[in-house]
Amino acid sequence: MTAVTVAGVVGVLIGWVTVLIPNTVFGRDIAPVAWNYPVLVATAILSGLLAATYVRTDSAGPAPGDDDSAGARSGRLGALGAVASWFAVGCPVCNKFALLAFGYTGAQTWFAPFQPLLAALGLGLLWIGLAIRLQNQERCMVPAEWSSP
Repeated sequence: MTAVTVAGVVGVLIGWVTVLIPNTVFGRDIAPVAWNYPVLVATAILSGLLAATYVRTDSAGPAPGDDDSAGARSGRLGALGAVASWFAVGCPVCNKFALLAFGYTGAQTWFAPFQPLLAALGLGLLWIGLAIRLQNQERCMVPAEWSSP
């Protein structure tokens, strides 16, 4: 349930602010490109899955990996990945950082071609954060009668 909720919130939040979900509050000077939508969906799904690894259903204490450096590292990687994906699917000339660094023409010339790489970086960071988190989860022992010979 947590994964679905977080994925929905991340997808709607990023989609609404970047105007991949049309709305009257925000505007976009340059139309979205086709790859923006799959990146938005993948970002939402990976964010939801990563967030779900931090939820524990019993009251035995913190979830495995919460107190170690790997758990903290995976959370930071996930946050950086989501932010990178956010900038990747956003309008290149609506990004204030790109406008300050490059100007309007520079944002189109230099930042826009960099956005697919930023999307790959963001999704990669989310994937690595999730992989680290899942790798550090406790595993249940398989009964001897279930194991293969």
